[in-house]
Amino acid sequence: MNTDANTSSQDTRLPEAQRGPAERLLELVLGGSAHLWHNRPGLDVQGTWHPAQGARPGLVRLGTPVAPGLFVPAAVKLYGQLLDIYRLNTELLAHFASYALTQTDWRDLKVATCALMLVQAHAGQPVREPDGRVAFHDDDLRAIGEAMLLHYERKSTRMLTPKAVLRVAELLEVPEIARLNRAAGFADPAGHKAPLGRWKAVATRWLRMREQNPALLHGLVKAGYKHTLRAIARKAGYKPLTQAFFEVLGWKQKQAATGHRTVGLGELRLLKRERFEGLSEAEICERIEHERLSFKEVVGRLPPDVGLTPAILAALLPSLSSKDLLVMTPTLEELGLMADPDIRARWDEAVRAASDQRALHIVKNVRGQELQAKLEEASDNAARAAVKEATAEADVRVMFLIDKSGSMQGAIEQSKEALTRILAGFPVDKLHVASFDTVGTVLKPKAASRLGVQHMLSHIQAGGGTVHGAAVRALHQTGVRVPADAKLIVIVVGDEEGEAGEQLARTFRDCGYTVSALALIVSMAYGRGRSVRGCASALGVPYSEVTVDQFSDPYQVTRVLRTLMEAPVAPGQTATVAGWVERVMRTPLLKVA
Repeated sequence: MNTDANTSSQDTRLPEAQRGPAERLLELVLGGSAHLWHNRPGLDVQGTWHPAQGARPGLVRLGTPVAPGLFVPAAVKLYGQLLDIYRLNTELLAHFASYALTQTDWRDLKVATCALMLVQAHAGQPVREPDGRVAFHDDDLRAIGEAMLLHYERKSTRMLTPKAVLRVAELLEVPEIARLNRAAGFADPAGHKAPLGRWKAVATRWLRMREQNPALLHGLVKAGYKHTLRAIARKAGYKPLTQAFFEVLGWKQKQAATGHRTVGLGELRLLKRERFEGLSEAEICERIEHERLSFKEVVGRLPPDVGLTPAILAALLPSLSSKDLLVMTPTLEELGLMADPDIRARWDEAVRAASDQRALHIVKNVRGQELQAKLEEASDNAARAAVKEATAEADVRVMFLIDKSGSMQGAIEQSKEALTRILAGFPVDKLHVASFDTVGTVLKPKAASRLGVQHMLSHIQAGGGTVHGAAVRALHQTGVRVPADAKLIVIVVGDEEGEAGEQLARTFRDCGYTVSALALIVSMAYGRGRSVRGCASALGVPYSEVTVDQFSDPYQVTRVLRTLMEAPVAPGQTATVAGWVERVMRTPLLKVA
């Protein structure tokens, strides 16, 4: 291990006070994979959520049991990070809120940014002259939060679901979040009620739009949101136009203690879902096809003596999305439905259209090796889609430099697993991989797949000194060249222990490589140095970093890939943060239709 004077075992990122809003935003996206809501019991281990079922004894001893629902420590951390960015650059956060809704699938992030935009201080209020006349009006950024809630795009997955609409209010009602908002000046510091900003007004408008479009309202009920819609109506104090709203929701009404209710007190024809007791399998299938019932509508109504049969599931398939099909792979296999040509064709299409790597978690519950291989292919397809989307506007070449020096002993296996999740996403002709200690070794997968990457990395063992430039020189000696009009991203996997950053920068220059951006996937067993950060500084290019454990989250893998690939700036342009932030700022601000 090189013990250069420029090397340190401490985290030498910019101090908190020196990190600007762009750096903080990039750090949030690359390092913020924590989910806020969990549907199963968990353990709070020093502010991190872990599933209670199957937890190791050590975690059980250290953790505090938490019920299903919102995990408050993660929510407070994420909201606090967004609030810090808002204070430093309000315009950046406004664009990011619009970007989060329209360009990402991170549901909890959409909820948190929407909540903040609904309560923050820029509400279009008048700014007056000394004599009291209105000089102009402040920007109305709360309208962005309204637009996030009201945004509707048929069959889109990038709009807020009813559950998300409700969660915006639930997040704002958390006492710790309410205190943050009061401290930020968004509400009366002495107030007792949690500030909800415009949530009630916009939730009322959201419900009104669906009441006036019965097809939308019926569709949400069929999709299983009946109780969520009731909860939104209660929290917003919604007064429907007619009692048909209550009838669709199967919601019996009674007069309030104050006697002010006027709608829904007459004879309601409640639409209730009766169970399928007494019906045969064939009759249930007929009902499903005739009424176009969804999976959620049916499973709770099946008689115990019938259960979920192959015929019933086959009848329900039209209501399942591609993601649903992948998640249900073990059930489809168990019921023998994967042998049906039509069902298999739909499932194969779902594999091709995968947008996250959740399939890697499903593999464990599938018996057939051929299906396991196809699920791993779905993971590769998700990575390819993320890279393709992020590099659509430019010719991007990527170098992966993998640290296999002695300091990586104990961390190299985690690096391999992260790399198997991402390398198959890159076009082979634009990807260059090399490992290094004091000598660089060029690596080439036998196939552009998870299996090919695993085979390529299988022989890597930690040992020896550390010279990052050895990998760069090895690639150059084998003839790797980057076209002048292409952008080169260099991604290092390791702990940064190595030569001085200026020395590594000189190696890139000597080899004729013009680097557009540098990124580090932090994987370490002991301490870390600063070779990569020093190199980025010497070259004057954007630097990004993400910890290797982020790649264990099947949703975070594609987020990180897109962000890292959007990092390059134009050759010769100096920047301190990824070009991804520029893309965020180019996102048009959402407007209420």
